[in-house]
Amino acid sequence: MSQTRSALVVDDERDIRELLVLTLGRMGLRVDTAADVASAVNQLSSHQYDLCLTDMRLPDGNGQQLIEHIAANYPQLPVAMITAYGNVDAAVGALKAGAFDFVSKPVDLAVLRRLVQHALELQAERRGSPQSASATRLIGDSPAMTQLRATISKLARSQAPVYVSGESGVGKELVARLIHEQGPRAEGPFIPVNCGAIPTELMESEFFGHKKGSFTGAHADKQGLFQAAHGGTLFLDEVAELPLHMQVKLLRVIQEKSVRPIGANTETPVDVRILSATHKNLANLVAENRFRDDLYYRINVIELRVPPLRERPSDLPALASAILSRLAIELDEPAPLVTERALGVLAEYAFPGNVRELENILERAVALCDGQRIDAEDLHLPKRPASVGTGFAGQVGLTAPAGIQTAPHGTAPAAAQPSSDAAALPDYIEQLEREAIQRALEECRYNKTRAAEKLGITFRALRYKLKKLGME
Repeated sequence: MSQTRSALVVDDERDIRELLVLTLGRMGLRVDTAADVASAVNQLSSHQYDLCLTDMRLPDGNGQQLIEHIAANYPQLPVAMITAYGNVDAAVGALKAGAFDFVSKPVDLAVLRRLVQHALELQAERRGSPQSASATRLIGDSPAMTQLRATISKLARSQAPVYVSGESGVGKELVARLIHEQGPRAEGPFIPVNCGAIPTELMESEFFGHKKGSFTGAHADKQGLFQAAHGGTLFLDEVAELPLHMQVKLLRVIQEKSVRPIGANTETPVDVRILSATHKNLANLVAENRFRDDLYYRINVIELRVPPLRERPSDLPALASAILSRLAIELDEPAPLVTERALGVLAEYAFPGNVRELENILERAVALCDGQRIDAEDLHLPKRPASVGTGFAGQVGLTAPAGIQTAPHGTAPAAAQPSSDAAALPDYIEQLEREAIQRALEECRYNKTRAAEKLGITFRALRYKLKKLGME
């Protein structure tokens, strides 16, 4: 670490100042000190610093005032708050004012050193002003997307918890990844976890780990998700699905920055940035006592809303082009063009499933279109919500192609009887397709061109189906 790096420590307690000067000095920093807000403002006007640490309570004001001053006048300077133990409100206020992180008294020197290291990396990144190439994955030049990318770039420089809100399919995990990749933790792990996918009885072990023999089936030590994300970012997707008892434990880990694996006698420090997301309205869940308000305010320090696709229809051409280019690579074929008429139909559609639904629509259109053009008729947009009675084919207006045997109304082939569970319908249809394609290939001695003609679909559609069904 360069000896020219410098820090400003603001605290009215001499013992704290001396401790921080000694600790930062051993890390190779030149350290100036100030005992009040006025002195700190004077020091800032006279010197350039790479880091500022300020106490919350000062004789002539408070640390939040200083943070706001720095945010307004020295926006490139990382500043961290020193708060009293357990003072979550002060920490949240500091983060909202522009602090990139906080440390509690009594100061844990290991935690402080990691904080300083992150701050110095952040300052180096700000001075270099790198722009992550991965930001181009957020496609679109609409005002909403331009603002979203700018906000992501700003939030990436902070260590504040971010709550990513938005409907299903808008790309909340992508946004979380970009926040991670553009920040000082980019070299650390990004650990996404779907909170709704973990069985309740396994949650504590999954999040915090366990020691060998701590319970039946614990045959070896296991690292939890927090330990796996150490030095990086833990993304809690569908955080609203956490049961109340886990919300309590999660809040404690976030506040204490340490975890205790099941069966362990000691806690393990963890250095993790928390990003979270859900398509549900967390504020409503708090009002209904289904989500803890203290955890809500802790993870919702900054809320970032990802706009739905219907609010940015001007981005459709660029999105469609990018999706079709990806599909073309997967199929090893030229990407088809989307006609103006098809784009017009897409622009009028509400996209309840957002970008994820657009991907599915275009993937289907690639399989069904003739030639190298996707027209409006190839999109087969839903006319009404899906239901078990109509099924997927009825929803999009498809009929069984020539060569595929269909069962009489109300019956199903013995080889693939659907269950009463509506979730089994896609699997049932996929099985029918697989059997029909296999039969056509065998009858045509595996000549794919003739098999496609027999099935009444294009050769491209057959290739797509073979790839999707794993029959190549």
